[in-house]
Amino acid sequence: MLTLALDTSTKTTSVAILNNQSVLFEAVLNTGAHHSEALLPLIRKACDQTKIRINDFDLFACTIGPGSFTGLRIGLGTIKGFVFASGKSAVGVSSLAALALNVEKNSKFICPMMDAGRGQVYSAYFRYLKDGRIKQVTSERVAHPQEVAREAKEETVFVGNGAVIYSDVLKKTTSRGCLIASSANQFIRASLVGLLGIQKFHAHEMLDVEKCGPLYLRLEDALIRKKIF
Repeated sequence: MLTLALDTSTKTTSVAILNNQSVLFEAVLNTGAHHSEALLPLIRKACDQTKIRINDFDLFACTIGPGSFTGLRIGLGTIKGFVFASGKSAVGVSSLAALALNVEKNSKFICPMMDAGRGQVYSAYFRYLKDGRIKQVTSERVAHPQEVAREAKEETVFVGNGAVIYSDVLKKTTSRGCLIASSANQFIRASLVGLLGIQKFHAHEMLDVEKCGPLYLRLEDALIRKKIF
């Protein structure tokens, strides 16, 4: 099964192509270019290098939030266009779940943290199951990093740009042990979005592209931006 996966939920743009669970192509751009400028050329590059056409894909996967309001709309809109053009299936993946997969499999809790601005982060707690899959154990939320750190019930690995930005706060607040993943692991990788998407595909958790929309944890901002655009 050929999967095209992408992430536009943060300032980076990432695209990957997978053949089943094997990664054929992956790139993460952190150049500051807007998603509207970077995404389609990166997808074209991926297809050119792998000699795969859009109609060849069996599945399209993208992050649906939380994250950048504009970025999420661009990513999801691109996937919708591919689905309407090809008639193939699409799945939506949690940005936080994809970020959590940057942490190696172990028994510790994992808390991905994405900078949400205003001194807050998007976060949730995860842990790996014995079969290697990752399980979300708390709901996704937007909160101050101190509040998130106080929820740690045992030693926790924090990962993401929010964890990097607020590392000092986390270390001071967490009482159960705190590990900060390397800053090299703070970016969401589209290949991990693809792997999660394949799991959703086999679980028959498809997107209804005519009705679906991004996940906004801070709804009032989404409504304000909707009025602007």
